[in-house]
Amino acid sequence: MKIKAFAAALAALAAAGAAEAADMGDVAAPIRLSLDNWTGQHLATYIAGGMLEHAGYKVEYVEGDQAAIYEQLGRGETHAMMEVWTTTSPEDYYAARDSGSVEELGDMGLDARNGVVFPPYVAQMCPGLPNWEALRDCAGIFSADGKGERGIYLAYPESWGSPGADRIRALDLPFDVVAADSEASMIEEFQNAYREKRPVIATFWAPHWAMSSYALQFVRLPKPEPACYTDPSWGPNPKETGDCDFYRGGVMKAAWPGLKERWPAAHEILENFQLSIWDQQPLIGLVDVRGETPQGAARGWLAVNRAKWMPVVEEATGKGRS
Repeated sequence: MKIKAFAAALAALAAAGAAEAADMGDVAAPIRLSLDNWTGQHLATYIAGGMLEHAGYKVEYVEGDQAAIYEQLGRGETHAMMEVWTTTSPEDYYAARDSGSVEELGDMGLDARNGVVFPPYVAQMCPGLPNWEALRDCAGIFSADGKGERGIYLAYPESWGSPGADRIRALDLPFDVVAADSEASMIEEFQNAYREKRPVIATFWAPHWAMSSYALQFVRLPKPEPACYTDPSWGPNPKETGDCDFYRGGVMKAAWPGLKERWPAAHEILENFQLSIWDQQPLIGLVDVRGETPQGAARGWLAVNRAKWMPVVEEATGKGRS
């Protein structure tokens, strides 16, 4: 009798564990993940995709259109996107989320920051840095020949919304804004400027290996507050809004609203997936400096960090439970 009771208890526990696992859903159909045009996002996407594949899903990677990504998610043409930087250009994302055309899957876990950066040797050429007011008096050192009246400011690619450029304009600083062609072109500009000890100023972000490799420092802009974006009288320029620094954090995951119904376990995996800056930053260096492919770097990370991601997959699917 005791043996039968024990067996029944084990069966009940097994049934309870199975009940906790999410249904796999339509495993015959591929889950389409958006690839956007920066290295960290590719890495996060391939890692998330690897987790889904391990769970038993088919995954397709599609090139994202930054100008239409939320419409693509809303229509189900793309099913999920890693790394929505709400510190960069949040208006479209929040509008899509609040209207219900996009589902927010939670924070990526990256302690992210956008800002205006410069190499450390520039502080000797522009007394007063890192305070932003110093740029009013030394903008000329950032001109093409270092002797002009207006400096050259390197902003993000236009497809990213060129944030940072809006700060320079809002603060009424004497710079002409040039949008970079790509992340790679920004890195090349830092490399050339560092080698020549030439002044350069740009919008950039952390986590990124270039922040430590070139010892890039953030300019201290006015601390952001909600009124900065709505009330021109709030900041140093009474004629403009946005004359303040970026908010920190806020790197989210987003999905097609039908993801949970069609692929419940995949939804749970992506919802619980996070990646720290300590994991991502070295991977970006492997790709950008050592020439590793994002796919290869992601596979390598998955292979040596099973203890970090496997519990997420097992919890969602029930695989690996005893």
